[in-house]
Amino acid sequence: MNPIRVFKFGGASLRDAEQIKNVVSILERHRDQKIMIIVSAIGKTTNQMEQVVKNFSDKDKALSKLDIVKQNHLSVLKDLGLSEDQHLLGEMNDLFVEIEWALDESNEQYDYIYDQVVSIGELVSSKILCAALARNKANVKWQDARDVVITNDIYREGWVEWQRTKENIESKVKPFFEQHDLIVSQGFIGSTNENNTTTLGREGSDYSAAIFSYGLDAESMTIWKDVPGVLTGDPRKFKNVTKLDSLSYREAIEMTYYGAKVIHPKTIKPLQNKNIPLYVKSFVEPDGEGTLVSGEVIDGYPPIITIESQQAIINISTKDFSFVAEHHLSYLFQEIAKHRIQINMMQNSAISFSVCANDVEDRITVFSEQIKDKFKTHVERNLELITIRHYQKDLIESMKRGKIIKLEERVGDMIQLVVKDIKQMERI
Repeated sequence: MNPIRVFKFGGASLRDAEQIKNVVSILERHRDQKIMIIVSAIGKTTNQMEQVVKNFSDKDKALSKLDIVKQNHLSVLKDLGLSEDQHLLGEMNDLFVEIEWALDESNEQYDYIYDQVVSIGELVSSKILCAALARNKANVKWQDARDVVITNDIYREGWVEWQRTKENIESKVKPFFEQHDLIVSQGFIGSTNENNTTTLGREGSDYSAAIFSYGLDAESMTIWKDVPGVLTGDPRKFKNVTKLDSLSYREAIEMTYYGAKVIHPKTIKPLQNKNIPLYVKSFVEPDGEGTLVSGEVIDGYPPIITIESQQAIINISTKDFSFVAEHHLSYLFQEIAKHRIQINMMQNSAISFSVCANDVEDRITVFSEQIKDKFKTHVERNLELITIRHYQKDLIESMKRGKIIKLEERVGDMIQLVVKDIKQMERI
């Protein structure tokens, strides 16, 4: 059997009928190759489905928002010439009915409802792409990722049970490649041992592709983006960015952990474990070389800038002016883990401990409330985390202009700045 490759297509590459046709044409270029295709939800579907969940206590309002999502997908089907495919229409209708059932489960926790509802986006998009490929005479099969990727029961951030998942890939997915060239499945989703749908964390489809790459011993993995590859900065924020032709696994994981959106942070480890090369390529210009991420050690990187918004600093101090000792830190880290707070920077003095963390929903508020009996806390929000790898002095100075520096830390050739915009300060 030919080597297996894994392709991941995100929401932007599937946002409408024309883009789906473009994906079909990209796959046509790889006809007769064995490819596992992992897809995200179409366009902004995940954002729309999150609005459905936020209104689940008002079922009429939730169903109204859900109908908008459904009509958007039916419009895509019409533009693809698939609106008369009764089998596809029936499968899509069944998926939307599943959401209506989930919205009836009013006694369940919010995170559980979230995963049952939001996951439908990937299931529907994969059905549509599979139908479009089949109409193009591709030898394709659809696979439900929930039958393969097994996680624990932490909803909205499921942890993969690797042994079970690897066994499922080997027994349920690999054999299909003996008769099919293409298998279409979903990113972002999995299931518990009790068959409840889970999600792997926002933007987790890259990670799903890496999971399948690992289990399939893939020859390579490719993420198809709307940029030519991995860039030295966000082109929406900086003018003079350049494409990186190659990156080491280490460099890629550092970049993504601190905010580079081009690859999900969890993607790299499964690939590095089996030395599977990762390509980041453009679906706009599919013949471009893109960026290669591999185990090769590379010298001489240019400065690479990532900016992470929605940051908060949590300042924690003892109430009795005593030192922040080891037992204090042990307790604090237990609470941080329990509340699933991602720390991006931390500093401590004799009587205080400060952390910069992603300000996600109400996690920091709940955490602060939890520890208030033992510590004084102060939370400062609406901050940015600027990370510059391979920094140059003049670049640091330019990034500081117009900013109030709240925290600063240098480690090796990396500097991190937690900042607040001066203009934003003036508006307060």
